[in-house]
Order: sequence, then C-alpha cells, then structure tokens
Amino acid sequence: MSRELVNEMCAAQPGAEWSDPWGGGHDCWKVGGKIFALIGMEGSHVSVKTDSTETAAFLIETGVAERAPYMHRSWVALPLDSAPDELAHRVRHSYRIIRAGLTTRVRAELPPL
Repeated sequence: MSRELVNEMCAAQPGAEWSDPWGGGHDCWKVGGKIFALIGMEGSHVSVKTDSTETAAFLIETGVAERAPYMHRSWVALPLDSAPDELAHRVRHSYRIIRAGLTTRVRAELPPL
C-alpha cells in the first residue's frame, strides 16, 4: 500500500479535510477540525486512533502496529505496507471514533455517513 492509496482512503471519508499544519510534507486528515489520520513527512506509517489504550497496546504487542509518535497512547502507527484491508479498516474506525466525539452541532454540519 502506498501513501497515495492511504490518502485516497482518508479522502473518501465524508467531510474529510486534508492539511499540512506543521509544513514539511505531512498528510494530516481531519473531520470537524479533529485529526483522524496522520502520515508523517517520512511517509512510512499512518497514525490512527483506536477505541482504547488496551486496543492500541494489543495491536502493538502483536506486531500489527507501533506506538504513534507524539500522539496519545490510544493512537497507533501502521506501516503503509500493511494489508490493505487492515489499513482501510483502521482508517475508517479512527474516522468514526473521532466523528462520534464531535459536538452535535459539528456532526450535523457534516455529510451523512
């Protein structure tokens, strides 16, 4: 899987917006102003949110992911060469977690799922 394909997965999420807030070639994907996926400028991993620190620890312990640098412990970094279905699942899941945590007003302004 390539950076471009992961960016396509992120862009396909309703209301997803791209930015490079720190400059230098980051791909930062947000919904309602909150990050749901992040590819660093090195471009070897995509960081995504999991539903808990326990899930993140499990993914790290089983070798599916690594600890996401600079992010909360509930975030993991998946290699871009991970199985495409795993990447797609984790991007969608992260998006839905972040979207669900938005205020009712912000969620109402987003396109439907």
